[in-house]
Amino acid sequence: MRGIIETVTEPSKWARIIAADPDHSRRYIERFKMMEAQGHDLHGEARTVDAMAGRGARILDAGCGPGRHCGYLHERGHVVVGVDLDPTLIAAAEEDYPGPTYVVSDLAELDLPARGVEANFDVILSAGNVMGFLAPTTRVDVLRRFRDHLAPEGRAIIGFGAGRGYEFSEFFADAASAGLRVELPLSTWDLKPFTADSTFLVAICSRED
Repeated sequence: MRGIIETVTEPSKWARIIAADPDHSRRYIERFKMMEAQGHDLHGEARTVDAMAGRGARILDAGCGPGRHCGYLHERGHVVVGVDLDPTLIAAAEEDYPGPTYVVSDLAELDLPARGVEANFDVILSAGNVMGFLAPTTRVDVLRRFRDHLAPEGRAIIGFGAGRGYEFSEFFADAASAGLRVELPLSTWDLKPFTADSTFLVAICSRED
């Protein structure tokens, strides 16, 4: 009799952080509430997405956290789904930014149709250095699942900073392996060009069919 081999998804850095410090998520939520109260601009990423998307677009916020981008995009008439592996952040999103559909899921195991949510998104947004929190062994899987959830003409807009253990050159290679074409690399959410000296990457990607 052949044995059954079970595959276990490597936990993300965020999953390990909240396992070690269960109150971390609550402090994270409060930090952004404080920043908003102090007048910080917390919607630059969402403004860029809104400008690029057609009216009433279907948008997936992959790693949505406490939902501020979901709320902004929903208010502008888009059909928004937010996904995060942290149930505390999803609960905060549901309370503070009602309207979008929220799902608790590890991005490495993302399968929204299996949860009753249609795929075929016009835009997938991944902001807030989500990519830097992924377990290295899951990066290609996550990017492949982004590709599988995009509409044929959809775009994934992925932003993260340098110095988080994920080199930009590695990301470009992983995106290609996952079937994503980086159509336009930028260095900021307000669309400044990407250069060899850039310390942040905003990659606008499409499906490589």
